[in-house]
Amino acid sequence: MVNTMKAPEDFHNFEKDISGCGVFGVINKKRQCIPGNVPIEAMACMHDRGNGLGGGFAAYGIYPELKDKYCFQLLCDDQYALDKAEEIIKIFFDIHEAEPIRTRKVPAIVDPPVVWRFFVSPKELRPPSSFSGGDDSDYIVGVVMKINRSIAGAFVLSSGKNMGGFKGVGYPEDIAEFYRLDEYSAYIWTGHNRFPTNTPGWWGGAHPFTILDWSIVHNGEISSYGINRRYLCTHGYECTMNTDTEVVAYLIDLLVRKHGLSRKLASRVFAPPFWEEIEKMDEAEKKLYTALRTTYASAMLNGPFAILVADSNSLWGLNDRIKLRPLVVGQKDDSVYMSSEESAIRLVCPDLDKVWMPKAGEPVIIQVDEV
Repeated sequence: MVNTMKAPEDFHNFEKDISGCGVFGVINKKRQCIPGNVPIEAMACMHDRGNGLGGGFAAYGIYPELKDKYCFQLLCDDQYALDKAEEIIKIFFDIHEAEPIRTRKVPAIVDPPVVWRFFVSPKELRPPSSFSGGDDSDYIVGVVMKINRSIAGAFVLSSGKNMGGFKGVGYPEDIAEFYRLDEYSAYIWTGHNRFPTNTPGWWGGAHPFTILDWSIVHNGEISSYGINRRYLCTHGYECTMNTDTEVVAYLIDLLVRKHGLSRKLASRVFAPPFWEEIEKMDEAEKKLYTALRTTYASAMLNGPFAILVADSNSLWGLNDRIKLRPLVVGQKDDSVYMSSEESAIRLVCPDLDKVWMPKAGEPVIIQVDEV
């Protein structure tokens, strides 16, 4: 009889790979386009950080001819699910273009879903709904939630302007080949290699997670998922992807876009100083961080994590407040790289001007230059 409550004598020979996901991001501050092979090669370098149950990318600046239109990229089990999602889109939006997302056959990907994109703008006369009275961003969020909640077998890959999310079940290099990402160029890229530990490996659960033009890739585990999810529900966000990372995308939208917090203050909500650290601060700082921890207690992210957040103007990296997951940053001229491993950065940019590891809980926020 095996005693499952005791570690095996040869525990040091345990062969399971628990490297726990890989993340990569790059931004060019001058908005110069970076070819897709850069993030693809960087993610392939971290192949062993995943187990083939999820990979994905987000790219910014890829639809310049339709940059003023929202791009709804959908992933559907079948044509019926796509048709039902399109019915909802037609109710709430004017459709300017609709087309399949270009893909190619990949041996590693069997029975892929239907992937489609719609370039849309909100109807001038909005149909009655619980979200029709808000601004365009609230309207977009409302429609995304409605599709994800009400159409079985369909969900929104991404919904921002001049950007797209591309993800699925497979290693990142398989996903990149499937979506033909080598044919794209973007001024911001993020990538993810997934090693799911306590959530299922499925197309919707792969990273990045997106809402509007926010995209999130994450290495780690959000053990506060339950309380984060309940908090988001009180603000109209619905989590339907069965994985902990989804809450991060919605929390960022809530705190930064809706509540107006800076990225730095939002970082302090997610990875706040310990109470003993706050007690040692001067009165102004103590008041600020006490207010943040009190007001946003349910938005704090517990557990080990390193996250990369992108939107149309920035790339933002953050790890947990005791640095249980790695994050490395490198810079070369106007390009800044963030990754789980320095080796991935060095592969695509061997001659870095600077490389460093951010301190625990300290955000690295890189903005594109004003145009």
